[in-house]
Amino acid sequence: MSTDAPLPPLDDILDSARVVALPLATRFRGIDVREALLFEGPEGWAEFSPFAEYGDAESSTWLAAAIEDAWMPRPAAVRDAIGVNATVPAVPAASVPDVLARFDGCRTAKVKVAEAGQRLADDIARVRAVRESMGPEGRVRIDANGGWNVDEAERALHALAEFDLEYAEQPCASVDELAELRRRVKYMGIPIAADESVRKAEDPLAVARAGAADLLVVKAQPLGGVRRALSIVAAAGLPAIVSSALDTSVGLSMGVALAASLPRLDYDCGLGTASLFTADVADPPLAPRDGTLATGRVTPDARLLAEHAAGAERRQWWFDRVARCHAVLSTGD
Repeated sequence: MSTDAPLPPLDDILDSARVVALPLATRFRGIDVREALLFEGPEGWAEFSPFAEYGDAESSTWLAAAIEDAWMPRPAAVRDAIGVNATVPAVPAASVPDVLARFDGCRTAKVKVAEAGQRLADDIARVRAVRESMGPEGRVRIDANGGWNVDEAERALHALAEFDLEYAEQPCASVDELAELRRRVKYMGIPIAADESVRKAEDPLAVARAGAADLLVVKAQPLGGVRRALSIVAAAGLPAIVSSALDTSVGLSMGVALAASLPRLDYDCGLGTASLFTADVADPPLAPRDGTLATGRVTPDARLLAEHAAGAERRQWWFDRVARCHAVLSTGD
């Protein structure tokens, strides 16, 4: 994996590197604490935070993104504020109002569905609670993270259609499944968005060529940086939504830079996830205010970096991971 930025020496990354562990308000993606490594380059601070289960080859793409962000100027912005959605984890329906209350002024909500161990009835109850809280003017979208097969997804979309879905994100795992589902449910008028089929694919444009999605969900870190994400969106020729990878405010600012530089942005973005944390590295955190985020770089607060520093063992784990991913980038493997 290559990056447009020159690869700095490993020591130049690690000299300023800080590892933090931030608690979440609600368990999300199977974790209660989000770890991230932050470092400073000539252009400012950047974030490297692939999830713990990701291998070095995949994680090196995230490091390429962070290096680009720290060592290269960000592309010119065409807008100075980004509308964002609330994110509702797979919580019980009764918890929905408390979750939404954390997202100031957001009029769009993305609801996690197809959670392992839960039933369609749980999804219906959760989405109903979101619709009731948002009112008829609010926008409600769902995200299954590829958790359904085609038949399950078709049945679920029939059951959830009454809640006037804005779109369904990654209802099935594979491009072929997405294409089949899109064909089956086209008459329902629920657009299909692709996330994992873009950011975790060897060919991120395959989903567009197959006619398997109406929209793309793009994330700066997993795609290798803002410039590569912009090129994928341009080549795909589909509307895009920028989302986060459960980043700290430093990483979120990279996502905001991507959203701000897209020529076309028709949908609220999934970049309000700082509201899912009970702590952050910036004061104030890059969290929604009246449903929007401002553009611009984020510099972490030294006090918060110290307060939320990961333990010595985890710090070393992340430093070793950076070293391995740096080696991947240096060899081009």
